[in-house]
Amino acid sequence: MLTFYYKRLTKGAEILSVLTSLSYEQLMQKNKEYVWHPFTQMKGYMEDEPLIIARGEGRKLYDVQGNGYWDGVSSIWLNVHGHRVKELDDAIRSQLDQVAHSTLLGMANVPAILLAEKLIEIMPPGLTKVFYSDSGATAVEIALKMAVQYWQHKGKPQKYKFITMKEAYHGDTIGAVSVGAIDLYHETFRSLLFPSIKTPYPYSYRSPYKPEEIVGKHLDEMETVLQNYGDEIAGVIVEPIVQGASGIIVMPPGYLSGLRKLCTHYDVLLIADEVATGFGRTGKMFACEHEKVTPDLLTAGKGLTGGYLPVAVTVATDEIYDAFLGEYEEQKTFFHGHSYTGNPLGCAVALANLELFEKERLLNAVEQKSIHITKKLQVFSELKHVGNIRQKGFMIGIELVKDKVTAESYSWQERVGVKTCRRAKELGMLLRPLGNVIVFMPPLASTVTELDEMLEILWESIIDVTERGL
Repeated sequence: MLTFYYKRLTKGAEILSVLTSLSYEQLMQKNKEYVWHPFTQMKGYMEDEPLIIARGEGRKLYDVQGNGYWDGVSSIWLNVHGHRVKELDDAIRSQLDQVAHSTLLGMANVPAILLAEKLIEIMPPGLTKVFYSDSGATAVEIALKMAVQYWQHKGKPQKYKFITMKEAYHGDTIGAVSVGAIDLYHETFRSLLFPSIKTPYPYSYRSPYKPEEIVGKHLDEMETVLQNYGDEIAGVIVEPIVQGASGIIVMPPGYLSGLRKLCTHYDVLLIADEVATGFGRTGKMFACEHEKVTPDLLTAGKGLTGGYLPVAVTVATDEIYDAFLGEYEEQKTFFHGHSYTGNPLGCAVALANLELFEKERLLNAVEQKSIHITKKLQVFSELKHVGNIRQKGFMIGIELVKDKVTAESYSWQERVGVKTCRRAKELGMLLRPLGNVIVFMPPLASTVTELDEMLEILWESIIDVTERGL
């Protein structure tokens, strides 16, 4: 048993030696016996030979058998610079020599203070206060609770409902699921959720409107809801510019800024969920910057630490923060927090991550490399089963369809997305589909040469599955 080894061995190198001495077969058996994987049907998983990652280097991950794979989805949308990045590794080691963790409840720590200062410097103007948590879902949960309590402090307790977008995904905690709208993920838990009002996310592919009508029509629909329910609405929550888990749906220009105006006019808070889109993923530090929008609350995570440690933030305006100020006995305190809130190790590596953004001029590089990706993707659109390609920066979704002319989807049972990603793994790249949409979201620091190699595998995988029947 590994427990036995851990009790006997005290040095990290010795423990690592024991772990790496285990065979693939031994690890596979332990994995199947003890681990329940997220978003994974374990029956099928148990029948397969699982991929077990042993180490990373640059933009590649390596399994315990020594096979290397391009990290084509940035370890689920969060890796920025790659794996085993010296500056990030060193930041964690240096902080370990100081303190690994201390609570943020009623006290502070140095990295959390410095990171908050840095975040406010790069946030959309007007966002001024950072509240820490440990995942995107908890950051959203915090934003929802802040919004409801804010209106209570403002003497409007009737404003407690939320407007969200159809097919929205904001995380898996109960509050985050309540403002989510993907039935596959959320319907099972309907009895646990508070109701939210769902409006369409502006979507060009298969839209009933002409391209020039989409923004106006969707804003009209939103305004109708606000007119009918505005007195009860605490906030509108939206994934700005790109709706992620619904299939990388790119918002048409003009909608986000229009939504900001509507929220202001009807006295409703705008909550921007930038967990997936933040930290350069769309080509700007935050997606809201594409339309110069400042939300009332912004949530962020994933790329904050470069993909190293779980740190997330909910960032508020002074208007919201000030509403919680009062005497102790007034009980205006925001009674929310997590054990690892503001973890010094996570904050230290986040600071190093943001320093690398500046040192490497990463946003400028992403902008240029995004253009390169766009050009490379043009040939993908010629494939007979590629129905739609959606891209904003390094967020790319390629929707595979059965019939390109009618936009007929493949059935769930055909598992075309799963098969394509499995083929990509055989060819040396890790991907994860969203139904029939192949998501390609490489680390931001990927070189042009590396991107070309990844795109070549993606091309071959799509053709092999949709045209060659492999």
